[in-house]
Amino acid sequence: GCDRRRPQDADGMACQVFGDLSEAARLSRAFVRGIERHWYRDGFVSRLLLPLSWLYCLLVLLRRALYRLGVLRRVRVPAPVIVVGNLTVGGSGKTPLVIWLAKFLRDAGYRPGIVTRGYGGRAASWPQDVQPDSDPEAVGDEPVLLAREAGCPVVADPDRVRAAERLVHRHGCNLIVSDDGLQHYRLARDFEIAVIDGARRFGNGRCLPAGPLREPLRRLDEVQARVVLGEAGAGEWSLALEAHQFHRLEAPEVTASADRFYGQPLHAVAGIGHPARFFGQLRGLGLEIVEHPFPDHHRFREADFAFGDAHDVIMTAKDAVKCERLAGVTGWYLAVAARPDPGFADLMQHWLKEQARG
Repeated sequence: GCDRRRPQDADGMACQVFGDLSEAARLSRAFVRGIERHWYRDGFVSRLLLPLSWLYCLLVLLRRALYRLGVLRRVRVPAPVIVVGNLTVGGSGKTPLVIWLAKFLRDAGYRPGIVTRGYGGRAASWPQDVQPDSDPEAVGDEPVLLAREAGCPVVADPDRVRAAERLVHRHGCNLIVSDDGLQHYRLARDFEIAVIDGARRFGNGRCLPAGPLREPLRRLDEVQARVVLGEAGAGEWSLALEAHQFHRLEAPEVTASADRFYGQPLHAVAGIGHPARFFGQLRGLGLEIVEHPFPDHHRFREADFAFGDAHDVIMTAKDAVKCERLAGVTGWYLAVAARPDPGFADLMQHWLKEQARG
């Protein structure tokens, strides 16, 4: 402990700094949650923002028209490209599906590689070849998770074309998976997968900033597959996230099942696109949790875990990538695996056969 009233004391100064960081994080979380609430209702704030939403849609449609007319040039790399993305802001289960797809392609005899933007990464130069032990502060949290789980080369670069070319020419990949690249039209693609959050769907159906849509809903008519995390509707494939074991943050080889945590309160931490899904999954496993939602890609600090008790902390695998480097932070993370509808696997297998026939 330290005395906040004595700023000249080193410990007191540290407490003051961490306290300020914690307050900033709290305000950031409150702001994000406040904005998102208006995306999922037909309320006054959303209607007030409609003129900006119309302008946003107009610019999106204009940009797409310029690509169709050839004014803006698409670049085709010497390998088929599969794009996995979503139409809405926020999490939809996209990363686990990308990992599943990379393993599926590898099992089918291909040499896949993953292109990712490296959102949140602060590398001095791009592209970056992402390794399982890469610094998430440099390349982003999702790229590191992909490098650990997908079993194939991963290149992070805001310029997805450059990253894809690197995968082909330097890593020998013969099939590219673009993570979250549905709106990155410069990279020509052969197959598009739109991942949909089955619980939240498309909110109020409006584009940013009045709603959660990155593009108008009719964009879904152009993709080759719609994969829904949850219950699928007509023309959609379902996707489930199956909970595997819990892993110790500071020693991932140490594992535990859910029954290890029964009957005790737990702190559940999630800095992902839709934290409520993770919290619901933990409750579905029979766990008693105190929720701690953070914005997606949140840069965790030690102060974020100052809960004032000795209860275990449980987080997502994506958050663990960042938190394992924090001194004094201990806990567990839940490993999950994507399980798409078998019909989706059949669809991908059929497409691969068509590609092989040329």
